[in-house]
Amino acid sequence: MPVICRPYGERVLTLAIRSAMLNVVLVACSANASAATPQPAAGDASTPDSAQSLILDTTTIDAREAGPTALPPVLAGGQVARGARLGMMGNKDVMDAPFSVTSYTAKTLADLQTVTAADALERDPSVRSTGQTGGIVDSFFIRGFAIGEGNLGELAYDGVYGVAPNYRTFTDYAERIEVLKGPGALMYGVSPNSGVGGVINIVPKRALDEDLTRFTGSYASDSQVGGHLDISRRFGEENQFGLRFNGSLQGGDTAVDNQKREVDIGAIALDYRGERLRLNLDYISQKENFDGASRPFTVATGVDVPSAANGRTSLPQKWGWSDTKEQSALLGGEYDLSDALTVFAHAGGGKSDVKRLSDQVPRILNDAGDTSNIPGYYKFNVDRSTADVGLRGLFATGPVTHMTTLMATRYRDELSRGITNGKEIRSNIYHPVDTPKQYLDAPKVLRISETELSGVALTDTLGMLDDRLQLTLGLRRQAIESRNYNAAGAVSSRNKDTATTPLLGVVVKPWDDVSLYYNYVEGLSKGDTAPGTANNGGQTFAPYVSKQHELGVKYEHHTFITTVALFQIEKPSGELGANNVYSVQSEQRNRGVEVSLYGEVAPGTRLMGGVTFLDGELTKSATAANRGNKPVGVPDIQANLWAEWDTPWLEGFTLTGGAIYTDSQYVNQANTQELDAWTRIDAGARYATKIEGRPTTFRATVQNVFDREYWSGVASYGAFSPGSPRTLQLSATVDF
Repeated sequence: MPVICRPYGERVLTLAIRSAMLNVVLVACSANASAATPQPAAGDASTPDSAQSLILDTTTIDAREAGPTALPPVLAGGQVARGARLGMMGNKDVMDAPFSVTSYTAKTLADLQTVTAADALERDPSVRSTGQTGGIVDSFFIRGFAIGEGNLGELAYDGVYGVAPNYRTFTDYAERIEVLKGPGALMYGVSPNSGVGGVINIVPKRALDEDLTRFTGSYASDSQVGGHLDISRRFGEENQFGLRFNGSLQGGDTAVDNQKREVDIGAIALDYRGERLRLNLDYISQKENFDGASRPFTVATGVDVPSAANGRTSLPQKWGWSDTKEQSALLGGEYDLSDALTVFAHAGGGKSDVKRLSDQVPRILNDAGDTSNIPGYYKFNVDRSTADVGLRGLFATGPVTHMTTLMATRYRDELSRGITNGKEIRSNIYHPVDTPKQYLDAPKVLRISETELSGVALTDTLGMLDDRLQLTLGLRRQAIESRNYNAAGAVSSRNKDTATTPLLGVVVKPWDDVSLYYNYVEGLSKGDTAPGTANNGGQTFAPYVSKQHELGVKYEHHTFITTVALFQIEKPSGELGANNVYSVQSEQRNRGVEVSLYGEVAPGTRLMGGVTFLDGELTKSATAANRGNKPVGVPDIQANLWAEWDTPWLEGFTLTGGAIYTDSQYVNQANTQELDAWTRIDAGARYATKIEGRPTTFRATVQNVFDREYWSGVASYGAFSPGSPRTLQLSATVDF
């Protein structure tokens, strides 16, 4: 093995990859040495001082070569990772990915004091949360398209749909939260709820190489108190067995008036790391209970959206409640048939049970903020299962390298639901009215729908010129079958269809620190079913095909990465026409420019955020007057910035703060009702130290420092939510 000498004090690593193992030799040389020579014995004057060399003992380190399943390293500053998962293609370095992708680390999730995935993604300039503060479900817009609305979860878990909790994903069991921007049907398969704006993937916590016992105590106004325990252990002669446990309890009054919340979470991850075989088993159980759960609003036709009330105002009735229970499990494994060929598989699923007695969607009747609403007793049951098997190979054809993946997937879900309606309630968003408690009978739960998604996909990434030119090609053949049921339990409508979606991705690296990329990718959405009020009620339609073109550049300057992306996404959809016939006549086209910055911009100073400029348009519509209008919930500008500064006067003390800005957005396709633009300012600090030798970190954050009153966002169906009130968060983390 060759030895390279550099001026004394520099460390040089010479790597030889042999059968996916790394041998590392560390050599330190004097400034004038032209070759490595033996170190003279003490007192030997035969070699002049100027020519003496210092030779360290050879150190051999055995470690597995970073591959598609290895967790990508962290960028300087620790806020984001250098890479993320691209579904079936596995993990990719951000500079090698022909997509815009961001991976938020466990450090970021902890330092931001996040509770849910929605809290973490508030810092992403391409993502907006449309769920309610104090509500029971999280939902998102990515690049101006809805993700996670309805009763089927949109988040992937370890690259697989059907496992992440349906209504809310907590960060207790998340090692990282990744966001792939744009349609991901080829890499992840069809999203269960037909989202095309992007994919949110939860990377689960797994056992670490070193033992960990960590406790975090937390407080959030008004009196939400919680504790989180994180334990990691490895066992066996070669530490091949791993265990990671995360458990937490939270409870108390929230920042919303007259609202209480309790959360119980337990998550366990087991893994086995052999020479060729790797296995993992994840299990999650969580409960979330609300008294006085928040709900979104709609506004009557012809009424302007009134100014938002303060986010702590409690419109839901005090006697309302919500109870959500979720369980999920995933078994995964991979086996190296050879150094260049690996077979992998997953099997798992999830179950969600929701009961609530609460408001439906209160309707604002006038400028004064008066509302009309009908409460209901709801029950929802969602069962999901998923399985996949694939083969990944690494080989070369002449000067061209290949990473090829072949994969087959199957997903199934079943939705059951029951509703008992109560009597109308009148209230006001500024001055809530307490009404007598309504006692409603529990509804009968009936099967509503079933969906089966199955497909086969093939991708190949070709590397040329030492990977300075990379070409990714892919095809997915997808089958979609959906069935709807009537009250008698008979099939009322059915649709079965297939579609083929391609992928083209190109990465060019003209310089070591610059990566140019382009992608064309198509997304798939389940076809709609015409509503019962339409003349063709019950008719089902073929799957929708969405198309994205994206062109971008990524620049890595030592400790930070900047990405600029230009994109266009076209998504067809169904709409009820003037003749009361439901048909696929609509199309939404979003064009945009994303600018993102992550990393350490100066010693001790870190930035995370960016800006997204969106140009959304209804290019087609069954209503002629709406053509050319802006789509619901698509602002012209979204901007985020989060900064951290390590103060020089006290070691371990860091000041934090940031801003979130969202431009105005329309509530209806006619563009006659609009939410105002808003800006939210957050600020905080943390102090990392040791107490009796134990690493300890104290954190404090104030969300919405100026207690701004605003409507935070609007769902695709026109329901909008009040923003977060001023909230104080405190926590202390101790490693034992």
